[in-house]
Amino acid sequence: MKTFVKTTAKNLNMADTIMAVDFAVEAHKGQSRKNSPNTPYIYHPLNMACHALAMGIRDDEIIAGILLHDVVEDCKKTDGSRFTTDDLPVKSEVKEIVRLMSHEKTTDKDRDEVMAAYYAALADNPKAALVKCIDRCNNLTTMSWGLSRERIYRMIRETETYYPALLKAVKDTPEYNDAAFLLKYQIDSMLDIYKRLM
Repeated sequence: MKTFVKTTAKNLNMADTIMAVDFAVEAHKGQSRKNSPNTPYIYHPLNMACHALAMGIRDDEIIAGILLHDVVEDCKKTDGSRFTTDDLPVKSEVKEIVRLMSHEKTTDKDRDEVMAAYYAALADNPKAALVKCIDRCNNLTTMSWGLSRERIYRMIRETETYYPALLKAVKDTPEYNDAAFLLKYQIDSMLDIYKRLM
């Protein structure tokens, strides 16, 4: 996946994506997917980038944003401090996508309020909304890796509550209209499968 993304980025002169690939690989070094300790975490953003490219997305900011979307929220530097968007080797538009994709840890008490504000901000930025929809597609496909029934139900409810607005933001941007249709189909299909199995 890394080779495919880097080669595509070089062929299309996607400067931010080229910088983002190696930065993301290094930032996520040693991390594995939750509930799947044998799966390197970097597979998640790389899989998302391949998904976007397969849908015909050729926007440097979006692919770079995909690759870096979890760095600020989930990664630490070698000195133990957290990454900030200022640490990312990309232009401000990509940093803004990453900022919007990152949110504070929540508790049961404040989760609804925090998530409502989080998704409202994403819906105001079609590129960030697109990245978040691709992220949710990928996360829905891996829910069966060990999430509790409670967490699966929460993800289903959250998706049904917040993703229609994100998909509308993507659909209302003409160059992403086809992607919006594909993402809606993928999200709806996964939700239907899980609801039938639960």
